[in-house]
Amino acid sequence: MKLLIACDMEGISGVANWDHVTPGHAEYERFRRIMTADVNAAIAGAAEAGATEIVITDGHWNSSNILIEQLDQRARLNCSSPSPLSMVQGVDEGVDAAFFVGYHARAGTPQAILDHTWSSARVANLWLNGRLTGETGLNAAMCGFYNVPVLMVTGDQAVCAEARDFLGDKIETVQVKKTCARYASEVLSPAVTQPAIQAGARKAAAAFLAGKGPAVFKLPEPVEVIVEFFFTDMADRAVLMPGSERLDGRRVRFEARNMREAYQAFRTLVTLANR
Repeated sequence: MKLLIACDMEGISGVANWDHVTPGHAEYERFRRIMTADVNAAIAGAAEAGATEIVITDGHWNSSNILIEQLDQRARLNCSSPSPLSMVQGVDEGVDAAFFVGYHARAGTPQAILDHTWSSARVANLWLNGRLTGETGLNAAMCGFYNVPVLMVTGDQAVCAEARDFLGDKIETVQVKKTCARYASEVLSPAVTQPAIQAGARKAAAAFLAGKGPAVFKLPEPVEVIVEFFFTDMADRAVLMPGSERLDGRRVRFEARNMREAYQAFRTLVTLANR
């Protein structure tokens, strides 16, 4: 079993505000260590269940957060940015299944820690085929394009609920915090959450190997992408992408032939929108 563990940082154990996840802040170095330890817990659980090859993709900020010197030696790490498939880099290289570790809920979700979709400064909303979608659904659909199911998601209660809504009740979710507001959460010690992540990873990988895991999440083709930006000038720049169309002041639409093209189109629109 070849496993991809795609990681973000907002849903990592103990994270409750931007200081914890922003490079350059004094708190960031501490939470890099915790992020690496959360990932190591997922690696350990998956290996216990029978995963034989594990690839990690660092998907937060500039993709240079995980401490390689502290990473479990059984895994390889995709890091730095940009890469062709960004948050799920490597999913196209014969991966059998994926975990999402440290994820957060989509923009606009109440009682969700640091809720946003890809860019907290640019993206107000994302729709794929008419469905409001966050990073969990977006990256799961990209995995689905390569017939890779997502087996486990870790983060707060909001992203766990979002994952079950998109990916079904068979997905393993590990709640590591209980969020009451965007910048406020009841968090648990990593001494509690990391054994829970390890147990969840072991259970999820074992279920998959027994043929009882979640189904692959696939979007019908073609894939309609609609991005709503925070400001009209962002849409002014995004609509410069050939094939895109302006729906109104802040929304831009693109119709992609498949999910890989949709993923690339979304990333391009958001990049163009940057001030």
